[in-house]
Amino acid sequence: MSTEQEHEAGGTADVRLSDREEPAYAERLTAGPPGVTTEAPGVVAAVNQGDGAADALEDDDEPAPEPVFKNVEEFVRLRFLPVYVRPEGGQFRWCKEWWRHAEAVSRFQALWHAWEVLRWEAGTGMAVWYRDHLDFQMSILLGDNGPFRECTSRRHQDPRPLPADPAPEGWFEDEW
Repeated sequence: MSTEQEHEAGGTADVRLSDREEPAYAERLTAGPPGVTTEAPGVVAAVNQGDGAADALEDDDEPAPEPVFKNVEEFVRLRFLPVYVRPEGGQFRWCKEWWRHAEAVSRFQALWHAWEVLRWEAGTGMAVWYRDHLDFQMSILLGDNGPFRECTSRRHQDPRPLPADPAPEGWFEDEW
């Protein structure tokens, strides 16, 4: 999809992918950080199975819409960062190595998948995305208690999971 087509489909304008978009690079991006798995179905499947405009396009014998962004890294780099500019510091935190934060990756992936589907909803699709998805996630992602709380745009701090002792044997009844 060309940049002009992306712009018309709700993508970014005048943004070019770097020359490093080789297969090995793309595989590393879609693999995500160690221990993090994809939590939602593929975006192509979500777009193809969604309600509204995507279904209408299929009825017109036109091909189903392809996602604007091929992975979460492209969504963050080409849509989120250029469009949602905030001053760093105070109540807004950021980490230049955002992809090392499993919570951030999971939240950005949810935002990306919802954006890819809702951009096809006529009328209020994008308003719903802002209200129900982005506005809610922004205060968590960039908040002073969010996944980047110990980082700055110049320094990454590895996230530390909360400590937990294992429960005593038999404490929980097996449910499955």
